[in-house]
Amino acid sequence: MEITFLGGTQTVTGSQHLLSVGGKKILIECGLFQGRRQDSYEKNLSFSFDPAHIDACVLTHAHIDHSGNLPNLVKNGFSGPIYATPPTVDLCRIMLKDSGHIQEKDIEWLNKIRKKQHKSPLIPLYTMRDAEAACSQFVGIEYNTTVTIAPGVEVRFLEGGHILGSASIHFFITEDGATMHVEYAGDIGRTNKPIIHDPNLPRDLDMLIMESTYGNRLHDPADDVHEQFARIIRETSASGGKLIIPAFAVGRTQELVHTLHKLYNQNRIPDIPVFVDSPLAYHATGVFRNHPECFDRETARIFTRDGEDPFEFRRLKYITEVNDSKRLNSLDYPHIIISASGMAEAGRILHHLRNNIENHRTVILFVGHAVKETLARKIMDGQKEIKIFGEKHIVRAQVKMLGTFSAHADRKDLLDYVKYCPPSRLKHVFLVHGELEQARALKNALQSKGYENVHIPESGETASF
Repeated sequence: MEITFLGGTQTVTGSQHLLSVGGKKILIECGLFQGRRQDSYEKNLSFSFDPAHIDACVLTHAHIDHSGNLPNLVKNGFSGPIYATPPTVDLCRIMLKDSGHIQEKDIEWLNKIRKKQHKSPLIPLYTMRDAEAACSQFVGIEYNTTVTIAPGVEVRFLEGGHILGSASIHFFITEDGATMHVEYAGDIGRTNKPIIHDPNLPRDLDMLIMESTYGNRLHDPADDVHEQFARIIRETSASGGKLIIPAFAVGRTQELVHTLHKLYNQNRIPDIPVFVDSPLAYHATGVFRNHPECFDRETARIFTRDGEDPFEFRRLKYITEVNDSKRLNSLDYPHIIISASGMAEAGRILHHLRNNIENHRTVILFVGHAVKETLARKIMDGQKEIKIFGEKHIVRAQVKMLGTFSAHADRKDLLDYVKYCPPSRLKHVFLVHGELEQARALKNALQSKGYENVHIPESGETASF
């Protein structure tokens, strides 16, 4: 057995790993790398292997940094099954097509600017048609069901607690009569978060591949964050400004809507309108409604017994049409706009930032981690001059951050994740999906608990067993 770490190594984007067992090749995730636009395009364009030689792909969840390059994989010759949980399949059907649409439209917008600059036009990484082709290869596997995906390789999807449908993948790998228990954790969720179930903690593993996004950070208590959120809304409303929140359309947006619903019901925020400006978020919320089996006890009670929709309230409006999105820029009264993407690298959020970032009454609120070199990270880091669609803008808006809305486990959660896997059994831990500083901090913490072989692989590194 060999595992080659190809993406999501010493960074929190572009997850992709290649498992080789008995001559069969299984791709674990196929995410888009996100960062500086040109670098991202070049990294995502080609693969370090021949996609036609991949036998199967397994996917932990639908976020684009884990699933977003699947259409390009299929476009380049991959014809095998893509295994994921049913909610992930449903989400990917809309997310990948939306990704193809966004890439087509963003390239169209960029090419208008490039034409003025007398530069040659660009082509999109893939199109909606490519995404539709990839979606035809998905195979839904229920949680806690063991399925053979290759000779000597069985998988079982376990609750990941990160977003709807997210899973850790437990591999049963049998070679020479011996079975090795390997888990790829994907993005590990947080305990006691709203809407979905807590993550399933693994037991008795021989090897674990896990994320390290918040390897050296602790999240604030939820009650404190909700009050901070309410205060930002009150202050923005009092100043007559607008609150713009870049947020992932799947998971983060639904949690924000759920929280705003509560804050309105508790009379903790003023009666101002909320616009979710993302067709993807609108359709993804429909997928949430179609999978109540994934809800935690509180959300299930609201949804079933009380007959309420946790993703709707009086002041909330979902925006799907382009013209309605454009009209938001002319509103001169306080309001909240939640728009994708969370990294502010694509989608309608770019247009909202472009039209409002130089207004001192605008508040831009970031509610999660952003990768280095993304527009979101540049603004979060205090960069005063940024480029949107190739044009320079001065950041005059107020910039605020509430990282505790993150759906990623913090340091404590990550250390708790391995508590049922004794060091005497768990011989190898690989830390991925985290910047180097965070991965090193988590490595030191795990080693202090007796886990000796903790590795932080580099891109392209292969581990053999």
